[in-house]
Amino acid sequence: MTLVKFEPFKEFETLSDRMLRIFDDFPTFPFSLNEGFSPRIDISEEGDRILIDAEIPGVKKDDLKITLQDNILTIQGEKKKEEKKKDRNYFRTERVYGTFKRSFTLPVEVNTDKIDAKFRDGMLHIELKKLEPKKTKEKLIELK
Repeated sequence: MTLVKFEPFKEFETLSDRMLRIFDDFPTFPFSLNEGFSPRIDISEEGDRILIDAEIPGVKKDDLKITLQDNILTIQGEKKKEEKKKDRNYFRTERVYGTFKRSFTLPVEVNTDKIDAKFRDGMLHIELKKLEPKKTKEKLIELK
């Protein structure tokens, strides 16, 4: 029998993402629920690996920090705003800037000594090796 971790708030996270995408589709809407920069992230599984791909355009490698603690992966950084040129007349500015922090509970335990992270052309690729599931022993409990 396989045990599945119960995550009661996972559906709220999905609903929140959907709502943000709805408002992101209307860039001229008078307000935005997503004021800061937030990279889009995919998490997948392939064999004995967990793969994370994040779109982080315009962020420098030195402005990224990736941590893993208690099976929670955190990606944080900053997309710095370019100085607007005073002699340039802007008709529209839609790009967003600022700090971001995204945290994810990984679906399985991973080996913290075998993590590979690469950042190139605005794409962050993280590969984590899954740990072998711990085998549980059945223990007979004596009734008294």
